[in-house]
Amino acid sequence: MAANPGKKDGERLGEYERKRDFETTPEPAAKKRRKGKSAPRFVVQEHSARRLHWDLRLEHEGAAASWAVPNGIPDDPSENRKAVHTEDHPLEYLDFEGEIPAGEYGAGTMRIWDRGTYEVEKWEEGKIVFAFSGERLSGRYALFRAGKSEKDWMIHRIDPPGEERDPFPESVVPMLAKLSKLPAGDDGWAVEVKWDGVRAIAYCRPGRLELQSRNLNDVTAQYPEVRRLSRRLGAREAVLDGELVVFDEGGRPSFERLQQRIHQTSESVVRRRMKSHPVTYVIFDLLYLEGVNLMSEPYARRRELLEGLELAGESWQTPANSTGHAKELLAASAEHGLEGIVLKRLDSRYAPGKRTGSWLKVKNLGRQEFAIGGWLPGEGRRRNRLGAILLGYFEEEGEDRELRYAGKVGTGFSDRDLDELIERLRPLARKSNPFAGRRGPRQANFVDPRLVAEIEFRELTAEGMVRHGSFKGLREDKPAEEVGLERPEPT
Repeated sequence: MAANPGKKDGERLGEYERKRDFETTPEPAAKKRRKGKSAPRFVVQEHSARRLHWDLRLEHEGAAASWAVPNGIPDDPSENRKAVHTEDHPLEYLDFEGEIPAGEYGAGTMRIWDRGTYEVEKWEEGKIVFAFSGERLSGRYALFRAGKSEKDWMIHRIDPPGEERDPFPESVVPMLAKLSKLPAGDDGWAVEVKWDGVRAIAYCRPGRLELQSRNLNDVTAQYPEVRRLSRRLGAREAVLDGELVVFDEGGRPSFERLQQRIHQTSESVVRRRMKSHPVTYVIFDLLYLEGVNLMSEPYARRRELLEGLELAGESWQTPANSTGHAKELLAASAEHGLEGIVLKRLDSRYAPGKRTGSWLKVKNLGRQEFAIGGWLPGEGRRRNRLGAILLGYFEEEGEDRELRYAGKVGTGFSDRDLDELIERLRPLARKSNPFAGRRGPRQANFVDPRLVAEIEFRELTAEGMVRHGSFKGLREDKPAEEVGLERPEPT
């Protein structure tokens, strides 16, 4: 039991002292004992060690009883969080902040997150009930043993939080932009670069981060370098909207290079590709912060709060945007070989899964997704390999959705692409033509339209046919049946 009153102070702190070399670590050794009957003190220290966690210490019987809380002190009474009981610490530790050197026990940065006094209601074997009175923490809590080991405890808030909190969002489908031409005037619009990557919502809680794709798949394990963003946010809860991007040697986003990360699930392959094809999470919106749902707030306010978080790191960034100057920025994006720009109304609310016209995308080159409905065998040096893929998009026809033929594309493939496409298309083979009106080459190998290809093109005809198209990669973040034809809308 923490701070066992049956032991002398030196015995209770023996484990603490055995684990530390006080000639190396700046952590304090026990020197004094506090006298008097003032309220006992507590401290919560944010400990950025091998894994980020929070150390809770309660002054009791001449020592600091201690627990490591991996996901921070809970504010929601419906949530119990793990608390690992650790060795007692000296009272001097209640004021400690600093860097514990590498090689020492608990190596990493220790910062005080909150401190104050607390009132004990119950302190018995296996259960403690108390009330915080700190700068951040207040209210009644319970620590209780929750396992066979003396180390296995839980921490629980008993009373409701002082301020009402909005529920933490789940399964948010990202808001979408309409393909458009430049508006006649750009007053009231924010302008951003259009990032050539994969959209992802980041759900950030203390010590945890989950990435969800546009079709609500959990892709956290595929991009482990982004997880450390949770350290930057510390104890703050946030939901972020952004794009997973791989940059080429010239610093431009490359969807082709991103293909080396999208389909990987093997842990060893992911580790190798992290070095050869590192991903950056480009953050451009903030949907939830510290108990407040921001989706009904204007974009300008969400952006202001996002920039206040100062999220810049090795594997994440918050790029600047501009108010107005859309024409100049579109020209600059073309000059630098970028896909285009996105315009967002400063007063727009966040509408999950919708294209409201409050967000517009303007492209330098035609580019969109198509379903693959078949393939043609190659010729010449590509004999016995895939020569071209047959493209389609879905369109409403009465009560049905029909696959419309949009032409074929036979360029832009690497050897790896050709091998992967054949491997994934062959199990989808079918005898019947999937295109409405039986369009497409008769000698084609038809498939069920389940795969989605990203295609860049110079022209999209009035009939919806791709001209001079080039394959950029497969997309996993959108079901094929949701692929429709996008055309620029007048503004």
